[in-house]
Amino acid sequence: MKLTVLVAASASAALLPRSYTIPFGPDCGKGVLWEGTPNGTMKTINGVSTYVSVSKEPVRHERTALIYLSDVFGLPEVNNKLLADDFSQFFDVYAPDYLRGDPVPLSELNDPNLVDFLNVWKVNHTASETFPIILNLIEGLKKRGYKRFVSSGYCFGAPHAIKLAQLNLVAASSTSHPSFLTLPDDFVDLRKSSHVPFQINANVDNFFNISSQALVDGIMDGYKPGYVRNAFPGVPHGFAIRGNLSIPAEREAKEAAFFDAVEWLSKH
Repeated sequence: MKLTVLVAASASAALLPRSYTIPFGPDCGKGVLWEGTPNGTMKTINGVSTYVSVSKEPVRHERTALIYLSDVFGLPEVNNKLLADDFSQFFDVYAPDYLRGDPVPLSELNDPNLVDFLNVWKVNHTASETFPIILNLIEGLKKRGYKRFVSSGYCFGAPHAIKLAQLNLVAASSTSHPSFLTLPDDFVDLRKSSHVPFQINANVDNFFNISSQALVDGIMDGYKPGYVRNAFPGVPHGFAIRGNLSIPAEREAKEAAFFDAVEWLSKH
């Protein structure tokens, strides 16, 4: 079941908490690998290794490039490629290897000691190292004639989608079950500098709990470009990218989040 949250109260700057970054947790690496064969290809664009999924059939938004930002398992995780392929029915999809060829190995999926691994791994995957790769891809796509960009970020990809919106490099942005957020800064900066409509599809978990969601809703109250948070109660973190599709509630949430993203990125 999905709930669309209506923002009701704004957050006074005087009441905002001190800046804090939500740490990794064990749910970052839980989930199921999906069945299927990707349709896209790996290409190098402006020096960036990129999974490219462009439909041979006419798509709804031709010459719009969707920048797909994966979770920590990156492009070796088949789910990311399959979801990129789904988006290619509507946009030309480009998923950069912004993890620099060093995603979390799939052998760590569902490992109970994953947090220890992630806390070491993140040292070499700071925004100063990962975000320039995304910028290089966008510059390369501009040279290929693209003028309109949208983004969709999952888990670890969400802060990068927020940064693209802060810099007004995309026309619209969607995120699902964001993790590793810096609050309240990420959304205070978004509110101050951006004219990009922003969407969050999220459950309640340790990364984006009830108080964090209320904080973000308050900051984004009245954000004129457009803001919505769709709530998906009763499903685990990662439901939109690593959900167990044999469980009806998780399949329904995964599909709803996908079509919510498509609709949001299409109408703005």
